[in-house]
Parts: sequence; C-alpha cells; structure tokens
Amino acid sequence: MRYRTLGGTGIEVSTHCLGTMMFGAVGNPDHDDCVRIIHTALDQGINVVDTADMYGRGESEEIVGKALRGRRDDVVLATKVHFPMGEGPNQGGNSRRWILKAVEGSLRRLNTDWIDLYQIHRPDPSTDIEETLSVLTDLVRDGKIRAFGCSTFPAEEIVEAHQVSERRGLGRLRTEQPPYSILARGVEASTLPVCQRYGMGVLVWSPLAFGFLSGKYRRDQPIDLSTGRAVLRPAQFDPTIAENAAKLDIVEQLVDLAASIGCTLPQLAIAFTVAHPAVSSAIIGPRTMPQLEDLLKGATLTLDDATLDRIDEIVPPGTNRYNPNAAFPLRALTDTARRRRPLAERAAA
Repeated sequence: MRYRTLGGTGIEVSTHCLGTMMFGAVGNPDHDDCVRIIHTALDQGINVVDTADMYGRGESEEIVGKALRGRRDDVVLATKVHFPMGEGPNQGGNSRRWILKAVEGSLRRLNTDWIDLYQIHRPDPSTDIEETLSVLTDLVRDGKIRAFGCSTFPAEEIVEAHQVSERRGLGRLRTEQPPYSILARGVEASTLPVCQRYGMGVLVWSPLAFGFLSGKYRRDQPIDLSTGRAVLRPAQFDPTIAENAAKLDIVEQLVDLAASIGCTLPQLAIAFTVAHPAVSSAIIGPRTMPQLEDLLKGATLTLDDATLDRIDEIVPPGTNRYNPNAAFPLRALTDTARRRRPLAERAAA
C-alpha cells in the first residue's frame, strides 16, 4: 500500500481509506463480520479508518471502537460531526455547544482518548465559521483531536474559513472530504484546486458514485429498486429516467475500458480518483469481505495517460453526470427565501 502525507499535517495515510458507513444496521448488521473486515483492511496496509457519529446513530463508531482495541496506535482514526443525533433543537450542527458534547460521545463510542482527524460533516449556515473554528482549535489544544477538517464544503466556504483562521489566529482546516468519481467530477473545477492552494489533504467519498460504478447496475438488465442503495435513492437508479439511462450508457463504456486494461469497473473507478494530484486517499466503503477483497486487488492498478484520456472523453473534466449531494441539497438552492427578495422589492424601479 502506498502512503501519502495528509496535507500539511505530517500524518501519513494509505491511498485507500476504509469507510465504515455500511457497518451496522444500515448495511452489515453483523458486528463481528465488520470487525473482521476492518482487521483485514489493516492487515493489508490500510492505516486510516473513516467514520461519523451519524452512521447508524453511533453504531458504526462503536464497531470501529471494538475493532481497534489493541491496534489504536497504528491507525489514523477519522470521524465527523454535524448531523442530528437526537430529537429537538441543539442536537446537531456546528455550534460550540453541540461540538463539545458530540466529541465526547464519539470518544466514548470509539473507545479512545483522541481522534486523529475530526471533520465537520457539512456547512451550517446558522453558525458563524469563527465559532466552529474556535472550538475545534480548543479541542486540538486539549489533546482530544489532532487535526480538523471539513466534508463537502463549497470552495468559497473553504476559502472563507482559511481567511477567518488567519485573521483570528485560529487553527485551520487541514482536510476536505468531497464527493469525487468518474460520474461526479465537478470538484475538479474549484474545490480540488482550492485544497491544493491551501495545502489541504483530500479524502474523497463515493468513488463508486453511490454504487453506480460497482458493476451491479447495467443497461438492458433489470434493476431491483427494492434492495441495496437503490432503496435509499430510487430516483437515482430508475432506468426509465433519462438522466439514469445516460449514466448507464456511460457505465457500459467504462466497463469496456476496464476490460481492455484487465481490471474490474470498481477498480478502474477508484484508481481514477487517486490519480488526481490533489487526492490523498480514496474512501472505500465495503459492506462485505468479498467487496473489500476485490477493491484491494486493484490497489496496484496504474492508469496510464491513454486510459485517463479515454475517461476524459467519456466524462469531460469538471462535469457531473449526477448530483452526488442529492440527499443533502444546499439551503441556498432549496430555501426560496434565500433566492427571492420580498415581492415588493423585486422590481428595478
């Protein structure tokens, strides 16, 4: 396994990161099997494990905590905070009040004294970024976290955070975790260049495009919308929708490309993401041991320029063939009050 420095932290991470979103009731409910998958990944050279408090409302963190007993010092442990963990107000978000409570819960479930990388899972328009950076800086000083970063932040908000850090003398975002795949290349236009500009590490999520690049979904083959990821977002898999039919056409071209270089579609998809110079590590999220084993077989795959040029022809750089954030739309787009002045103020004169 090859290792890369995570931004300016000095922390060395494997180019494959083990994601644990599918561990627990949402994916694999067998805790012992999940622990075996984690151990196998570590034995094969993966040294970074990524989870979040909201994965199974803490269940994923508990599984990771079990798996890392006796191996904690060898693992770069990353988790995230933001999404609600309970009913009622103040049970989520990026406020000092919530983060101080949430980090204690994560430490307890993970059975550890410190978190190597603590990530803000999404932006919070109701909380000033200075408030968030301030509490994260305090957590570093207290020794509860080693570094902090963000996930799925727009490029402009990453820039703002760095400006605030400089003005206020606060710790700065060390990493970003964006969605990135052959089908979702939008981050190449601004997010990845901004991360490079600020020397940030990048751990990309959903390199298999929410399962669309797993090889499970093919053109002219029946797609079961009642199982797997299709249950969570059926509109993204329904082949009768024109956008999905176009994705299936792309998949067929990528399957042919993968076959021509002697690899599987998932192996091609993940190798594509780690070929980008901004990417530190690609998060792989296996649900089963066979899935992990298949992905690990592709760890040594090198995509030459001709292969990458062909991918560029199929999906041009900087373009999205689907919206990777469909389940978490930006409030700037969904809240009409943020896009429309009051009726009496809309005219120019």
